[in-house]
Amino acid sequence: MKFTKLLGVAATAVVSAGALVTGTPAAASSDGTLLNAEMVPALQRDLGLTAGQALARIQSETAAGTLEQSLASSLAGSFGGASYNEATGKLRVGVTDAAKLAKVTAAGAEAELVRFSSAQLDSTVDRLNAGERTADGAITGWGVDAKSNRVTLNVLPGKGGTVDSYLEKTGVDKAAVSVVETTSVPTLKYDVRGGDAYYINNSSRCSIGFSVNGGFLTAGHCGPGTVAGSNRVAMGSFARTSFPTNDYGHVRVNSNWVPRGIINNGTRVSGSNVAATGASVCKSGSTTGWTCGTVGAKNQTVRYAEGTVYGMTATNVHSQAGDSGGSFIAGNQAQGMLSGGNSSVTYFFPVRPALSATGTSLVLG
Repeated sequence: MKFTKLLGVAATAVVSAGALVTGTPAAASSDGTLLNAEMVPALQRDLGLTAGQALARIQSETAAGTLEQSLASSLAGSFGGASYNEATGKLRVGVTDAAKLAKVTAAGAEAELVRFSSAQLDSTVDRLNAGERTADGAITGWGVDAKSNRVTLNVLPGKGGTVDSYLEKTGVDKAAVSVVETTSVPTLKYDVRGGDAYYINNSSRCSIGFSVNGGFLTAGHCGPGTVAGSNRVAMGSFARTSFPTNDYGHVRVNSNWVPRGIINNGTRVSGSNVAATGASVCKSGSTTGWTCGTVGAKNQTVRYAEGTVYGMTATNVHSQAGDSGGSFIAGNQAQGMLSGGNSSVTYFFPVRPALSATGTSLVLG
């Protein structure tokens, strides 16, 4: 069956990509600045703050950012960079000219006499960048660290010798560089989003349904096998497939991929409440994109040539080959993964039994 099973059906309704994007109204800080509604809870969770502390910190950081721009301009060549001091809630500013320390404190910031100006550190980065192609692979990156008033250069353990030769080659002031050994190698991170394409065994193409913890759900008939993303970067492999009888698959992704609780047009996934027959529903697939219609009859038995699938839901949503596995969503509620169809109907396999069978949970947006 693979992805080629799908036959397109006429869509009775098509809406723009952003039509069903909804969200919680933004929160407001005490100075009236609008905030993303998820920002304060995330700060509470990740920085261990109360809601009040999170709002106060945002205000303080905003004021510090404004002050940094002002002092960077007025200090000119003696500006040595700045950082936010979370312990005091103030901006800490480096100054290369002792005579200007009082100017910083008078502006309400903490002043520190430093050796290198911001311009000197940026120039050091520029010189390192210019020779980047000749840098040894053990050097994983570099950049300005305002807190230490140095350019921090990261290198793999035991490879410090490669740094010395590179610094000599680029002609930078070694005193301005701080070398840090690290075992971590930077890698690109890609988002797992409903509706995006993926490739099975470097051949057939299907579509992502919904992100779950550690991976995503899709159509079972798309697997088994190894999986690459729409960019052809290795993604992972099928951990489980069920077809026929059911039509769900669970793909476990590698560390280069981050499951997100969104569809690829920005629609957030907030849960899996089942939509009623007759309710509007939309799908995202890698061939036909974002198309909409209505929920039809449920608990449908569909007899494909490759085998029978039970418990599916019918829709009149338009789809074509390659959409298999794609997301069906009503409002912000996940409904199921596209299975197949004919000239008048497209079926999806409900997400709830797939979640239960695979022991996974939706990643919410």
